Amino acid sequence: MNNPVYLDRNENHYGPSPACAEVLKTIRGGDLATYPREYTRGVKSRLSERLARDLSLPESQILLSEGSEDMLKQVVHCYLGVGEVMLCPQQSWWYYQAVASEVGGVTMTFPLKERGNQFHYDVQRIEEAYWKHQPKVLLLASPNNPTGNSLSVADLKRILGFARNSIVVLDEAYWGFDGVLTQSNLQMVREHQNLIIIRSFSKLFALAGARIAFAAVGHDVTSLTKFAARYLGYNRISELLALAALDSMEYYAGVSARIRAERQLFYDFFSKRDDFTAFISDANFVLVRISSEDRERLKKHLESDGIFIKFFSADHTGLSDYVRITVGTPEQNKRLLNSIALFLKSQAHVSP
Repeated sequence: MNNPVYLDRNENHYGPSPACAEVLKTIRGGDLATYPREYTRGVKSRLSERLARDLSLPESQILLSEGSEDMLKQVVHCYLGVGEVMLCPQQSWWYYQAVASEVGGVTMTFPLKERGNQFHYDVQRIEEAYWKHQPKVLLLASPNNPTGNSLSVADLKRILGFARNSIVVLDEAYWGFDGVLTQSNLQMVREHQNLIIIRSFSKLFALAGARIAFAAVGHDVTSLTKFAARYLGYNRISELLALAALDSMEYYAGVSARIRAERQLFYDFFSKRDDFTAFISDANFVLVRISSEDRERLKKHLESDGIFIKFFSADHTGLSDYVRITVGTPEQNKRLLNSIALFLKSQAHVSP
């Protein structure tokens, strides 16, 4: 078997910037043996200080975590109690509902609207679900995993207009793959004091193994600010990697452009196949609907070829006939698409 190709977990296979690799060469024993002492300057860390400066926010409104998963867990554990409701998209990351169940919370969902080859947020449906369930936490994702669609600034403002009595969480883990590398959304926490926006260094910055994320939070999110406090400081190595990544935006703009170009190849490939629909995505993955009879045969074919993509289980609401494909390097994507083409050719030969 060829070397395996893993396109199932949305990792950035282009890798982090060269500056991040250089950071690892500079780590000294003393850096590992002692705690950071940024608190003596009145800040949590150099990273939170840098992010606050870049965003023109008070440093107290920047919280650090070990990846988005950790920050999401902290938010839900902080704000959601037994029997209280969290509202989130029906077609979304399974972890949202899992973490709500950890605290005895109840998850209610609203569906995303499928129109043509794109999913959309329907603000009217969200508002109806909001007033019906009156959630303690309203969780949104932009781009959403696995559908790939984003929430516009105008729609986010509309939602914040009626969701004043809830903690509103916007998961932006897949930010940066639509060609817009500005930080403007994060500054919305100035005007909306119940808003939490989470960003990860795992996807665009290709630092999934370092487990780095942060949240920009509104003034009213004081409980989380205390809950997430880490008085002995942040991981020194992760901090240095993140700072190097933030200094390498030209490199990451190039990575984003290459991923968008490769993503277009997926649309072109699947648009010529009647049994497949590839959905427009702003992330580093593409959601594809396939015919149910092809599902298991395609899965076995790809795995025998050493290629792994995300096949959703039957209990993942509304997505049992879909697969999610990470946009990899040109070599990885070519291997995948050639393998699918071979599969389709073999199926045509056995069709009655």
